[in-house]
Amino acid sequence: MTAATPPLTGGCQCGAVRFRAGVLGRPSICHCRMCQKAFGAFYGPLVTGHDVVWTRGSPKRFRSSNKISRGFCGDCGTPLTYEYEGGIELAIGAFDDPAVAAPVVQVNPADKLPFVDTLADLPWRDDAAEPAGAAFMADIVSHQHPDHDTPAWPPAGGHHDG
Repeated sequence: MTAATPPLTGGCQCGAVRFRAGVLGRPSICHCRMCQKAFGAFYGPLVTGHDVVWTRGSPKRFRSSNKISRGFCGDCGTPLTYEYEGGIELAIGAFDDPAVAAPVVQVNPADKLPFVDTLADLPWRDDAAEPAGAAFMADIVSHQHPDHDTPAWPPAGGHHDG
């Protein structure tokens, strides 16, 4: 018996936009300045998507260059796509299970921030292990869409099923 392949589904933080991909291509980390700004991060983790279907809503788009459009949720701002003449790439972190697309290559090294290579060497701080951090974390109630498809969102009564 083989292990089931996780569904290639995902969406934004608030649940207004959801997608399904049929097949994934090459997962990468892009260091270009446009990806840094689009993701608000040190780099953009993306994977080529094939047979992408928007199952709830659709992204708004920003034309970040003469060749690229960036899709994002118009309600919560979650980055979702990098679209170009040759196809579409999906934000790896937007997948319900981001582990389906572990990056295999880094691209655009000219814009790579100098400290990226040493991030794994930074010390860890476990806020939940500290009394104040544990108290803060204990009563957080997430309003994010759960990491699976739902028939509707937000759910009636304002509670989610996640």
